[in-house]
Amino acid sequence: MAELDKLEETLADVATSVGPSVVRIGRGHGRGAGVVVAGGRVLTNAHNLRGTTTTVTFADGRSVTGTVLGADLDGDLALLDVGDGAPSPVAWEAEEEAPGLGKAVFTVTLVGDLGVRVTAGYVSSVDRVFRGPRGRRIRGGFEHTAPLGPGSSGGPVVDAAGRLLGVDTHRLDGGFYLAVAADADLAERIERLARGEAPRRARLGVGVAPSWAARKMRGAVGLPERDGVLVRVVETGSPAAAADIRQGDLLVEVGGKAVRTADDLLDALAGVEPGSKLAVSLVRGVEDLVVEVEFAVTEATADAGGSDGEAGGEAGGGAGTES
Repeated sequence: MAELDKLEETLADVATSVGPSVVRIGRGHGRGAGVVVAGGRVLTNAHNLRGTTTTVTFADGRSVTGTVLGADLDGDLALLDVGDGAPSPVAWEAEEEAPGLGKAVFTVTLVGDLGVRVTAGYVSSVDRVFRGPRGRRIRGGFEHTAPLGPGSSGGPVVDAAGRLLGVDTHRLDGGFYLAVAADADLAERIERLARGEAPRRARLGVGVAPSWAARKMRGAVGLPERDGVLVRVVETGSPAAAADIRQGDLLVEVGGKAVRTADDLLDALAGVEPGSKLAVSLVRGVEDLVVEVEFAVTEATADAGGSDGEAGGEAGGGAGTES
């Protein structure tokens, strides 16, 4: 019974200490959750937003308009300014590493008009890799078992003392959940978002089908089988469009690196400096071509609700857009 008494006490303490720092994102029951991480600053998932402003509801029932200071769609993070009168931020001592396997964790969310919900679980897996809203892989996450309802993404994962351990991002099958670790890297990313500094990345601007779909589509029209990713969409005004990459082209090599999956394409672009040029080998019908792509400088802007598409690739099983 002593253990149950301790758990009851801990749940109550977490609700008291962390509950006021948790917010709901969006109107009504909301699209997601968030947490106050600094004075007047709310951290949430970028996929919870639909524009440069959103409704933010506090645990005491007050609602304000939050303005996006910075958003990173690829990393699925956004920072909102909610002005004066925000609750105190959650306790946070940024660690160098994510919480370890077996660590006891608690999640805190707001449930409509029902108030604060606290659930308990443990870290069930570490070093997890998952995908952001545009399909790019996010590394260094952890998996936990504390139950969450719909609309909980962006909410905090804390320890028994109410200190921030991570930010929930995805619900998995089987009752597991993924979170971004509240480590030193996250603290640095938040600082950049607070300054409006979204990550700068080279973008090709194409929507691609995974390799199995590319082989199937080429076979259906009698074309020989080749490894690569099939271009389904070319964004108007993109570097791909300027280089005359077309719908139906099969991308087989980027910058001298073979491309067999959407992730290969993203990896090939990862080190490309915005403003530089890169050779892209492709197959158009039965003809092998090499085009030179000049990459523009773009940013993941505060228009978090607007999507350039997703690099679904092998994992998603469908078409998507690298960014």
